[in-house]
Formats: sequence, structure tokens, C-alpha cells
Amino acid sequence: MTTMTDSSVREFKMPDVGEGLTEAEILKWYVQPGDTVTDGQVVCEVETAKAAVELPIPYDGVVRELHFPEGTTVDVGTSIIAVAVGDGAAAAAEPVQEAVQEAVAEEPKPEGRQPVLVGYGVSTSSTKRRPRKGAEAPAAAQTPTAAIQAELNGHGPAAPAAPAAPAAPAAPAAPVTGDRPLAKPPVRKLAKDLGVDLATVVPSGPDGIITREDVHAAVAAPEPAQAAAPRSEPAAPAASPSAPTSYDTTRETRIPVKGVRKATAAAMVGSAFTAPHVTEFVTVDVTRTMKLVEELKQDKEYTGLRVNPLLLIAKALLVAIKRNPDINASWDEAAQEIVVKHYVNLGIAAATPRGLIVPNIKDAHAQTLPQLAGSLGELVSTAREGKTSPAAMQGGTVTITNVGVFGVDTGTPILNPGESAILAVGAIKLQPWVHKGKVKPRQATTLALSFDHRLVDGELGSKVLADVAAVLEQPKRLISWA
Repeated sequence: MTTMTDSSVREFKMPDVGEGLTEAEILKWYVQPGDTVTDGQVVCEVETAKAAVELPIPYDGVVRELHFPEGTTVDVGTSIIAVAVGDGAAAAAEPVQEAVQEAVAEEPKPEGRQPVLVGYGVSTSSTKRRPRKGAEAPAAAQTPTAAIQAELNGHGPAAPAAPAAPAAPAAPAAPVTGDRPLAKPPVRKLAKDLGVDLATVVPSGPDGIITREDVHAAVAAPEPAQAAAPRSEPAAPAASPSAPTSYDTTRETRIPVKGVRKATAAAMVGSAFTAPHVTEFVTVDVTRTMKLVEELKQDKEYTGLRVNPLLLIAKALLVAIKRNPDINASWDEAAQEIVVKHYVNLGIAAATPRGLIVPNIKDAHAQTLPQLAGSLGELVSTAREGKTSPAAMQGGTVTITNVGVFGVDTGTPILNPGESAILAVGAIKLQPWVHKGKVKPRQATTLALSFDHRLVDGELGSKVLADVAAVLEQPKRLISWA
């Protein structure tokens, strides 16, 4: 079989597809070892804390190895795929099955790199890996599979294993704590998120590798607090029998919080405890606005565009911001300054299968009503397809969240981090209303405006909310105030 030099293999690293992101989960691979790829070809789809993104490869060649399986969370800057380029591409294009058959037919030699994953290079190397600090035994003391797995996991060889246990099953012993436990990156991350020390986990995988089930078992198992307590201190009382030590999988479901949901949770906690929120409410008669929506739907200029109440609510908010520009600002913590924005990037909260995201319409203040309708339609369609880019969710200044589509009257929305205000729109429905001196059924809704009280005082917040309500009550103000 033809061998390849390291110079003919290019390593493609996980890029920072968003601003300041540190990790991404590999959702799907579109290529396999042995496939030919070209510059710009999409090789995988990853999910960051902000969106799902397709990654193109930046060079031509043949896939040599996929470093991580689907479902793995990988740090930015970590190599995820190896591609043979130039002269090495021909060698990498040899049938992968040939490498697998050779690996099965021959006993791997401890001193050489051996195939573990499909498509992994089988050529030997004359260089030797420098042992990590703390390693007390040579690599030859391990089985070849364990040595390669340890290298793939990012750490040196483990200490020599204990003598072989008898064939009969025995109670698992506590792992040796002097060496770094064997575990794959996703398992390490799971243990970190659950607060589990891998040194205390009993491995059940091949060659002493800790699995996800082992980590969950460590969480469910009662802590040996009495055994670890100093002898000079009295043992703590036994835990109450009613305290659950595990959960019933037939009656409970645990959903890992990651990607967009994890980022949303962290952002909302940070926003709630950083910006002092104030929320004001107003209920307004929007009967004329609803009539205008129906008229615009019949207008040929809006053919093919999304025309709904949200369109006019967004325009009303933009008019209110134009009349009260100080509402469109952010807080600079380092400089202790208020930064007033002379542009409006209007965020629209969208519920997607991956969680709540808030893409924004850039320079929405400069768009005409038909242009705004087109932007809203494109934003919603892209979000539903899960194709919203990280750039579309950055730089927002104010946000609208439409809780009315769920039949909710109103709410107290939490600010999107870095923004000054968010408008919640409740359900539009018939209500008894005093109109021209008589009680009549009118279309009405309740608006809620939350704002950062460091930036916006009560007077300014009230003016903005009142202006939005006034435009929705009398849409002709879109002409006189715009």
C-alpha cells in the first residue's frame, strides 16, 4: 500500500463560526474516509450556541480520517477532519476496505500506529510520542487498542492494568486515581456538566474506557460520605429513604441542554441579573390596524409578501424609536457609558425546533413597508428551516416577541443581552370596548415593553410604548409621524 507523508495531509480545524464561540457539536457528516472533496464543498453540519451551520472544506483532496463521530461537541481550533492533498491524495484514495482487512489479518505491533477508525492511516512512524508527565509505564504495557484510544482521547498512556480478573464476574473495584481516566471528549464534557469526577467513576467500556452510562450511574449512585469521613468525626446520619437516588426512565425523560438552548439559558440568566428590568403595559384598540392589514393583502405591491399584524407592529415600533431615539441604546460596562445607536437592527424572536433564536433585520429603520414585509418573511422562513446564520443573530438593538400566536394575552419579556428594550405583543381578539360613547366589540391587544432602567427612565419608556399604541390605534400616523 502506498504511504503518505505528513506534509501531504491537511488538518481542517473547527472554525469560530460565530463571534466568540468556543465549541460546536457535529450534527452530520456529509463525507466519509476515501471520498474526494473539492474546495468549497460542504463536509459537515455543526450546531453552535447560536445556530446550525454547514462547514465547507477549504482545499481539494481525499478524506483520510474523520476525527470525531456525529453528536460530539468539539472545541474551536480542534482538528475534525484530515484530508490528503497533492501527491498524498492518490494514496488516500486506495480502498478503505484494504486497510481494514490488513488490520484484521495482522497482529498490530505496539510500537506503530494502528487503525482504530475506518480510514485511519496504517503506516508506521519512526518518531516516538513523548510520554506525558505523570505516566509511570511505557506504552508497551498497554494493549495496542488502549494505547491508540488513549492517544485519540488526547492523553498519554495509562498506568499498567491490574492482573487479569478471574472469569467469574466480580464486584467492580474503584479506579486508580493516580492517572487520568480514559474517556472520550463527549463523556468528559458530560461529566463536567454533571459535576462528576471521572477519577471516581468505575469504567465498563473496553480497555477501561468510561462510558456515558458509567457517568450517569455515578450520578445516580449514593455518595460514600460515611466511608470517606474522618474516623475522629461521627458518621453523618443516613439519607432519608424518600430521597430518590435515580430516576424512573419509564416516567421521566432527561434532555441534555446544549447548543441553542444552552446559550439561551445562559444569556437569559445573565440578562436578568445584569440589566435592571422594568416592564410597562398598555391595552389598545387595533381594529383599524387589522382593517389595514386586510387592505394591504389585496394591494398588488404586496403580492407574494408576508402581510400580517406583526408587519404593522414592527413599523409602529420603528416610528416610535424615530420619535424617541434614546431608547435605541446599549450599556458599555467597561467605559460606564450609554451608547446611542443611530440605526435599528430589529430582532424578531422565533421559536424553532432547536430552541428560541432572535435573528434581526439589519437597518430596519431605513426600509419601506414593502421592504420590511419581505425582510420579515425571509427571516421567518430561514428560522423555520434552521438555516439562520450566526451573523443574522448578532448586533440587534431592540426586539419584538409575539406571544399572541400562542393565545397568550401578554408577558414580561427578558431583554436580549446587549439590547435596551423588548416589546411583547399579546393575542389580538374581540373585547368589549367603549367606542364613540358606546360599548362595542373591538379588536384589542395588550402590549408589554421591558427596558433596561440603566439606559431608559420611566418617562422615555412610557413615551415609546404610548407611541406604539397610538400608531396601532390610528395607522394613519404612519404617514404623519414617519
